[in-house]
Amino acid sequence: MGYRQDSGMAGDEMGPLHSAHIDTFARDHLPPRSDWPELIFTLPELQFPERLNCATELLDQMAARHPERVCVRATGLSWTYGDLLEKANRIAGVLVEEMGLVPGNRVLLHAPNNPMLVAAWFAVMKAGGIAVTTMPLLRAKELTDVITKAQISHALCDGRLREGLENALPGCPTLKQVLYWGEGGGLEALMAGKSGEFRNVETASDDTCLIAFTSGTTGRPKGCMHFHRDVLAICDTFAKYVLRASPEDVFIGSPPLAFTFGLGGLVLFPMRIGASLALLEKASPDLLLPAIAEFGASVVFTSPTAYRAMAAQAKNHDLTSLRKGVSAGEPLPASTRKLWKEATGIELIDGIGATEMLHIFISHTEAEARPGATGKPVPGYQASILDDVGRPMPPGQVGRLAVRGPTGCRYLADDPLRDGASSVHQNDNRQRQYVQHGWNITGDAYLVDGQGYFIYQARTDDLIISSGYNIAGPEVEEALLLHPDVAECAVVGVPDPERGQIVKAYLVLRPGVAASAELVKEIQDFVKQKIAPYKYPRSIEFRESLPRTPTGKLQRFVLRQEALGARG
Repeated sequence: MGYRQDSGMAGDEMGPLHSAHIDTFARDHLPPRSDWPELIFTLPELQFPERLNCATELLDQMAARHPERVCVRATGLSWTYGDLLEKANRIAGVLVEEMGLVPGNRVLLHAPNNPMLVAAWFAVMKAGGIAVTTMPLLRAKELTDVITKAQISHALCDGRLREGLENALPGCPTLKQVLYWGEGGGLEALMAGKSGEFRNVETASDDTCLIAFTSGTTGRPKGCMHFHRDVLAICDTFAKYVLRASPEDVFIGSPPLAFTFGLGGLVLFPMRIGASLALLEKASPDLLLPAIAEFGASVVFTSPTAYRAMAAQAKNHDLTSLRKGVSAGEPLPASTRKLWKEATGIELIDGIGATEMLHIFISHTEAEARPGATGKPVPGYQASILDDVGRPMPPGQVGRLAVRGPTGCRYLADDPLRDGASSVHQNDNRQRQYVQHGWNITGDAYLVDGQGYFIYQARTDDLIISSGYNIAGPEVEEALLLHPDVAECAVVGVPDPERGQIVKAYLVLRPGVAASAELVKEIQDFVKQKIAPYKYPRSIEFRESLPRTPTGKLQRFVLRQEALGARG
């Protein structure tokens, strides 16, 4: 693993930590090197040293240069870079000295977007741990899936979310150490007894520092493993060459820090240049607009759905501080781009990214924006349109989007089957589906026009993208089938002008149960209690039967075609 304690000393002076003090789970559960995408490091900024801790680069060094510069703000709270460093150091001390963390341990971070979550994330980096950040909306079952998949041993959690985490604990035998902050928590008391200094673990640049979970069409959680160098790579590509923000900027936005879109846009990018960030625990359009004025925000990250809603209300708010807007999470309609520019005078920066790639890899600057087009490959990345056998396609033809660069897909493998010295990963083949011929195959259908702009066409799988959230249909189906009145169900995404897509459920009820508007609401509320509320079916249609093949397989494509036909 190559971990050393104390980033301030040369590696040879310290020597490697004894193997007994290192958790090798992440190395052991990387996919085979032959299944990795080709990684390219074409820019001078991407020539990272062998030993690298992203917390040292993003926090310690910036705090040393500008300790009094404001770093993190929230309503009623303001921390300088020096303040954040001290908080992160104290939490790192608690993790190591009180909770027994060793490098390589996975740490669950469960909280809304707030300053303590940022401090906890950097504390995990400093201690050589691996952060697994989860959205506050997740229920016990979803937390259990993540905790067991990553064999998480430690957790730091906002006290307001205690109930959900404790409901998950009985199914999580690896999770032995849990601390809460805020309401009813004990973390702050332990922090008070720690020094404001901490000797960072000198991690290798290719040590895993975070596992970001995303759900594919199967609904089974996929953990995307990213290294310390990856965290800096997205700052030194998209943020440097496309976003081009300044240290005077104030960043704000809606994506949870559990999403890599939010982690990059609201924490990593501003801190790489010494800017400041304003965090909102709730950031719906009606709350985000006044917050821009409250914090004097100049750079906003959110989804096309939110920009469309905010454009209609913009005239009622002071947005004079705002100068940049980044849109991602779902395709940006040309009409939404136009509405936002008319309302604010700001040309949106559109982009496509993926949890597997960590952040945005195709985008454009404001000057290069073209309505309907996502953009061109971000400096440091390459993109191509491939046919079904991996051959490049000419301009104007629709094919599979393929990308490669300094970051790439490495799914957390299932438990390996060990036979003596050999190890065979019992993986589910999703790594080889995503990585083909050295390329990351994103699951998006695109074409390239004659000027080299990449233009989105559709998803190539069953993933439903609604208001920037990725929703797996089978996971919703599983929740629906738990309702006592539901005999069969099928879930698909159908077009929606406001959300891009919405979740629609087709239900076959059990004999003797009558369909009604009251039952629709009852089932919707039921699903909200079983899985994250944003995944519930906004439309429900009752059927006598569902379309199936002669062998009994559900034909979701028939339902999607019907939904498209019904909408003209």
